[in-house]
Amino acid sequence: MAVGKMVARSLAPMARQVTPRAAAGLFRNVLDAAIDGRGRFSGALAVAERQLARHDGDPVRAANEVVEQHVRLAGAQGFVTSLGGFAVLPIALPANVTGLAVLQARMVAAIAHLRGYDLSDPRVRTAVTACLLGDEVVEELVRKGTLPSTPLAMATAPVHDAELDNRVAGELGAVLATQVGGKRLGLTVGRRIPLLGGGVGAVVDAVATYRVGRYAQSELPPRRSA
Repeated sequence: MAVGKMVARSLAPMARQVTPRAAAGLFRNVLDAAIDGRGRFSGALAVAERQLARHDGDPVRAANEVVEQHVRLAGAQGFVTSLGGFAVLPIALPANVTGLAVLQARMVAAIAHLRGYDLSDPRVRTAVTACLLGDEVVEELVRKGTLPSTPLAMATAPVHDAELDNRVAGELGAVLATQVGGKRLGLTVGRRIPLLGGGVGAVVDAVATYRVGRYAQSELPPRRSA
């Protein structure tokens, strides 16, 4: 699909820099692209408002459609960037992982907007990044004391904690670096085979995006008054 190709192609140079050390700067770029848009890639605000208009102002239905839309897009870009097999894996996999991060960040940011959170607030942006880690990783990091709290607590904290922002980005960078290394759930094996790799990439990315979307919906309850 065109959107998947565009995201992967435009952000491939950033993907090659994914390390925990470079994570904070990288994810500022990821969040900027996800929230504000880039070229023909619409930002989170535009996506959220479009779905809200299509569902007669119902934020619940709009948020559900945002998740479904991004699950489809994630599957499409996972398929496109996995078609080449082993020969293009070193290039295609970083592009896929970064493109997926942008799609998921846009999805979570759109959900946050629909729930009444201010996307210009740095606390909310930290929470959006934290949601990309997923429920299991966040719970483990909170248990270990690496993170002080959940995405909801980050979004509603009394003040913005810049050090926490960098820490969350670093943890997400570590997760993505592992994915780029081909260690995610047998992904590398399936993607070494042309065509079959595309199917594996599509399924894995779609499922991962669905889980992140549902986690974001559970972590970011509505803030607007009824």
